[in-house]
Amino acid sequence: MSLHDVAARAGVSPSTVSNVLNGRLGRMRPSTRDRVRQAVRDLGYVPNQLARQFRTGQVRTIGLIVPSVANPFWGLVARRVEQAASERGYQVLLCNSERDPGREARYAETLLDSGVRGLIFGSSPLSFDHLATFRTRGLQIVAFDRSLAGAGAPVVGSVEIDNVLAARLAISHLTGLGHRRIGFLSGPIRTVSRRARLAGYQEALAAAGIEHDPALVWEGASVATFGDADGAELGRAGAHHLLSMPDRPSALFTINDMYALGAYAGAGDLGLRVPDDVSVLGFDDLPVLAEVAMPPLTTVRQPVPSMMRFATSQLIGRLEGEVTGEPRHLTATPQLVVRQSTAPPSLAGRTGAVRPDPEPT
Repeated sequence: MSLHDVAARAGVSPSTVSNVLNGRLGRMRPSTRDRVRQAVRDLGYVPNQLARQFRTGQVRTIGLIVPSVANPFWGLVARRVEQAASERGYQVLLCNSERDPGREARYAETLLDSGVRGLIFGSSPLSFDHLATFRTRGLQIVAFDRSLAGAGAPVVGSVEIDNVLAARLAISHLTGLGHRRIGFLSGPIRTVSRRARLAGYQEALAAAGIEHDPALVWEGASVATFGDADGAELGRAGAHHLLSMPDRPSALFTINDMYALGAYAGAGDLGLRVPDDVSVLGFDDLPVLAEVAMPPLTTVRQPVPSMMRFATSQLIGRLEGEVTGEPRHLTATPQLVVRQSTAPPSLAGRTGAVRPDPEPT
């Protein structure tokens, strides 16, 4: 079975079949595209990817480096990248890096040696210096959860949520409910996205006339890693610390939903109820988990499907020569999803709480 057999079955030229298989649809009529795909299915044709690799030196595969799929958020990212890549005839190799620069560089080296020429990179590092040489060696990188600012030569595109705005939405929601002491619960704040969320937290407090208390920011002083694989456990530990303070916070804003679910457990360990005694607000809006949590979690939603479609299309567009010129960036808009884990603070024992203004009648 050959490409010529598919072309004869579909009534098109072999080059048209090649264009469909390689995702180069351009101005091709949908009817032509569909006829070719039907011919491929009817004949059970499987392209010889190995032969293509020998001819071009690259494979129809892209890499995806994420911190850890132990956090279901990164599993969702991987699923959306795979879906978008599959539509262009590409496969995805998934790598878990734990945000370790050395490990990330080794993965990039392995991908490059395997013929992979495109990589979506999701660790939001402060610097891309450890990947600087790979661009000159032919590896194209699109960064997720990172702006282009300061990324340097390795990055040909990027996509991120507006993390400052996202944190401001979250904190404004809590201050609007009457909370004055709000904890910021995170792992080590050594990524671009985490620093931006902390900045948004501080800005929203200032806008509400609340003085920032550094003691309310927990980043796991004894945590060596970034906590991506242990978010729930760290959320529990952070909640223990913050909620054991003499003047404990009445609300917790967590760096992601896994930390938030851990904070639920930490509050329960101390005999506190969510949201009666402490409000908890997450980040990511994990499908299913955020909704079935008890109580359902108030959180900030990232539009992962559209973000990963942009990242994947930019990367494959570069590989196929469809996207050229300066690196392109997308800043997505966050959405606050209010559920039942946030409520006005209880005044019992709350020196820093104020009653929210009554709703107008």
